[in-house]
Amino acid sequence: MVKVEKPDEFIDEEGKRVDGRDLNELRPVKIEANVLNRADGSCYIELGDNKIYAAVYGPREVHPRHLQEPDRAIVRYKYSMAPFSVSDRKRPGPGRRSKEISKVSEEALESAIFLEKYPKSVIDVFVEIVESAAGTRTTSLTAASVACADAGIPMRDLIASCASGKIDEEIVLDLNEPEDNHGDADVPVAMMPRTEDITLLQMDGDLTAEEIDEAIDLAKEGCKQLYEEQKNALKSKYGGK
Repeated sequence: MVKVEKPDEFIDEEGKRVDGRDLNELRPVKIEANVLNRADGSCYIELGDNKIYAAVYGPREVHPRHLQEPDRAIVRYKYSMAPFSVSDRKRPGPGRRSKEISKVSEEALESAIFLEKYPKSVIDVFVEIVESAAGTRTTSLTAASVACADAGIPMRDLIASCASGKIDEEIVLDLNEPEDNHGDADVPVAMMPRTEDITLLQMDGDLTAEEIDEAIDLAKEGCKQLYEEQKNALKSKYGGK
């Protein structure tokens, strides 16, 4: 097992983090739309060392039929980590963490979809983490939203998602693996950037009320940056403004 060691200091005298980023800087990001031929919509994303695929199938008929909603579609979101995605090989199959992330991500994503347009239908969303390096729940949501748009599903807006956190008494954007493992707090956020409606907000760690506000504001700025990358990925595939 390869452990991520805690650095002597997370922020140096010049205000740089262990990976050389500024406090408010995202890790390098790459987003591609329509990467899987057999899915109705798909996306591949890299954020730092995270590598994640998202695939969307539907809207299609719900099976078994007793799960149908007569006036809207349902969203089924499955978050999965490949056994080789982490240094300590993960046991195959969904664990408690994967189920919890799937549930909150499903709720965050369906807030943006016009579900009433597809009664008695289901939209299946699958995300597969092939390499994990902190922030997979938020990065997966960012990819899943692009995959939904790629599938042609009507949406109020894309969902962009990232996290902020606290290290060395400072609020920073987009925790990397050492910061995530050994930092003081983690605040995942998802939002519809045009309206700034938040669809996911969680916190792990201890923050003051003022720090929570600062962390949310910083995460929202990160979401807006990712939103531009999401739009660029779709424009690159399909053109348009």
